[in-house]
Amino acid sequence: MLLMYCHTITPRLQYIVSFFNEKLFETTAQLTNDKTTFLAAEGPRLNYSTEPLVAGEFFIRSTGLLCESSIQQQSISCFEVNGQKAFFRTDGNFPFDIFAATFYLLSRYEEYLPHEKDMYGRYAHTNSLAFREKFLDQPLINLWMEEFKKALLQHYPELRFRLRTFKCILSYDIDIAYSYLHKGWYRTVGGFARSIIKGQWQDVAARWEVLRGNQKDPFDCFEWLDAWHLYCRIRPYYFFLVAKKQVGYDKNTSTQKKAFRDLIEYTAASYKVGLHPSWQTGDDTTLLGEEQEWLEVVSDKKITHSRQHYIRFTLPGTFRELLKAGIEKDFSMGYGSINGFRASVCSSFYWYDLENETTTPLKLYPFCFMDANAFYEQRYTPQQAYNELMHYYQCTRKINGMLITVWHNSILGTDPQFKGWRDMFELFMKETVFWDAYYDGR
Repeated sequence: MLLMYCHTITPRLQYIVSFFNEKLFETTAQLTNDKTTFLAAEGPRLNYSTEPLVAGEFFIRSTGLLCESSIQQQSISCFEVNGQKAFFRTDGNFPFDIFAATFYLLSRYEEYLPHEKDMYGRYAHTNSLAFREKFLDQPLINLWMEEFKKALLQHYPELRFRLRTFKCILSYDIDIAYSYLHKGWYRTVGGFARSIIKGQWQDVAARWEVLRGNQKDPFDCFEWLDAWHLYCRIRPYYFFLVAKKQVGYDKNTSTQKKAFRDLIEYTAASYKVGLHPSWQTGDDTTLLGEEQEWLEVVSDKKITHSRQHYIRFTLPGTFRELLKAGIEKDFSMGYGSINGFRASVCSSFYWYDLENETTTPLKLYPFCFMDANAFYEQRYTPQQAYNELMHYYQCTRKINGMLITVWHNSILGTDPQFKGWRDMFELFMKETVFWDAYYDGR
């Protein structure tokens, strides 16, 4: 056991120690605020307070953030430690307050402070410390923990740490299941009209051939994906957008269409299915329960997983609504405008409600790469996107982290505008996912 002393035990401190216990320590860290107990103890001791207490202890001077119960602007100045950015510099046996810095990033503290919104009303990634200090592409918390582990082992060689294994999780957002099929006469006629007005005759011809049954719908790549999943022996997550009304950013296939219901039923029989809460749920929270109930009926499964459409969420409101709906795991922790580690971590973690100062049962699974970001926002070619994806793969695999990627059937289909992206996905599956699954299965 690692005995950890702090003069005041707060919900923030308990949260972050629980995170370290889950992700780093096998020799569990036990908190105490009893100085006498700490001084009398034998074995590994970590003093997290404002002053050293006893010779031989591992001392980290607390910067005070975890003893606070308010949300206010923090004075943050970054510096480098072993080639990695750090902040909350302090003295002792470690160069910065790793507990406070980890809490600041995990809790998304900065998203509770006044900030600018992007064009979709979301927290703009340009506000973030990770973007400004250029560590958005790094799972900084995991890298810190590796350095922390080394420092502790030098001090206490008898400590034991968890053995982690690399995990690669594929997930799909099914925003629009079909490009041409199952649209209804009104949307189909409108689609023909728009293409004719724009002079997109190739699109007119393709739509006609698909509707006549002579050609496969360009967004229908589900059987092709099945083959890859079977080949790589993996079970990905599918998140379905099931808005009752197709308006604004919610352009999903109608829930009235039998083919769409059949697709969901078929997918749920083999894979993990979750809800992709519509844009409209952000304006009318009652719709969240309705969409969840509909998906449960069609899939014949309890729906406890979600990812927000357009990654539209605000803290703490959105996550509180998910908890009310019985969602247990959410996969929205990433940006819808740029790829990278929004919470600077490649591990799952429980959401901390900063306003209520409480650890919640909602577990967050952060993604770092989404094909739609690479294509629409970053304007990458398939090769550039592949290079970026391989960067995330390599840096998470090196530290046995969790790589979560987001894909769209529309981009992986055969629509000419996404030429090359399907090949990029295949290369990723062949070069990485297949071999990871192979070695995991041995």
